[in-house]
Amino acid sequence: MQRVVIVGAGPAGVRAAETLVAAGVVPVVIDEAPRAGGQIYRQPPADAGFARSKRTLYGMEAGKADAVHSTMAKMLPKLNYRPDTLVWGCGAGQLDTFHAGRQRTVPYSHLLIATGATDRILPFPGWTLPGVYTLGAAQIALKAQGCSIGRRVVFAGTGPLLYLVAYQYAKAGAQVEAVLDTNPFSRQFAATPRLLRQPSTFAKGLYYVGWLAARGVRIERGVTLVCATGDKAVQAMTYRDGDREFTIPCDAIGFGYGLRSETQLADLAGCRFRFDPLNRAWLPERDTAGRTSVPGVYLAGDGAGIAGADAAELAGCRAALAMLEDLGHRTANAQAHAMKLDRQLTSIAKFRIGLEQAFAPPLDCASHWPDDMTVCRCEEIDAGTLRRCIRGGEASEINRLKALTRVGMGRCQGRMCGAAAAELLSAEMGKPIAEVGRLRGQAPIKPVPLSIALMAEMDEAPDHLAAIPEHARDE
Repeated sequence: MQRVVIVGAGPAGVRAAETLVAAGVVPVVIDEAPRAGGQIYRQPPADAGFARSKRTLYGMEAGKADAVHSTMAKMLPKLNYRPDTLVWGCGAGQLDTFHAGRQRTVPYSHLLIATGATDRILPFPGWTLPGVYTLGAAQIALKAQGCSIGRRVVFAGTGPLLYLVAYQYAKAGAQVEAVLDTNPFSRQFAATPRLLRQPSTFAKGLYYVGWLAARGVRIERGVTLVCATGDKAVQAMTYRDGDREFTIPCDAIGFGYGLRSETQLADLAGCRFRFDPLNRAWLPERDTAGRTSVPGVYLAGDGAGIAGADAAELAGCRAALAMLEDLGHRTANAQAHAMKLDRQLTSIAKFRIGLEQAFAPPLDCASHWPDDMTVCRCEEIDAGTLRRCIRGGEASEINRLKALTRVGMGRCQGRMCGAAAAELLSAEMGKPIAEVGRLRGQAPIKPVPLSIALMAEMDEAPDHLAAIPEHARDE
């Protein structure tokens, strides 16, 4: 029996669903959010209690956001849409989901994973203070809750998202105290030839920077983030520029170093991984059409490698065409459409090289982290604990470090601390980041009630365990 399932209703998932529906396929679309759009085109809840126009929410991307939202709205009668549903596990041919307090298994014959990305977190002293947010969280507050993370906000780190979020906050009326970019202008200027491959996108980036500068927002480049300070909440951000330190009073900080692909579901699905130097991360292997090493499993969007919303829409269409081909559906002009999508995606990939050149994360930061700085906030593991384990010869691989220290075992399952732990291990061992391994995904990949996880384990338990009386199973 053919059963097509899409996980994620961002740009990639929506365009994939559109392509499938046009061919007469009725997919199941599972979305963790209450409304379609993903992170980049996130919609406020239907009962948000506030009204903001798409132009206000998405700026120059309002037209694209509206197109994605409208496409999904028109398709709703033609697909099985399941919003507010968390996919927390994946086995052979089935997904484990959680919705409205209930566990439900969703079988599939063909699965498209379009789970997007999360912030790349490289911590600094004070990053766990109340008032310090990731750039992605700052965006969610603005788009979904209609509020600012603070009155006087500092944005720090690097990447295109840094300037976009600062622009969105300033545009919304927040007082942006500063934008602190850890990359020097010289690096960004050197990347210009590659960035000009997408002139409209490049122009938008220049506009955001120019708009902020014209309104007196302090923009500092080539700096080092020293620490966030405060008593009960953040009160200031200190950074270093050359040999001098500067402190900026603030009541909120948004920070991040670009994005990291959400790959844990692909891991549970059994996909083979490879290290990608451009993304500085382990990614599931896939061909140009989105097929993975597991027959019937496909990838599209930032969950397959960071490329942005435009590429996600194209990749969603491309993966859906591959899926239709594998399902035996023949659509008119499918080959010509696929070739056009491949050319567009290749062009964006070349532009992406320029972005990574312009906004590379600070690769030497781990060696400067103080021992008492928290790396894993879920399990309260500091840098000193990790260093002692590594220097004692007990761990030279990331999963061994996880087993001995519990780094990456908490609620975030390594989303917040995984990159930092790998960078620290790489620095301590003197090995390239590709040689320290990758954190393996474990179900549940996101927090669920304990009762749900136990029920799932009991469903998989051998017959002799199921026969034991419930009151005696812990004895």
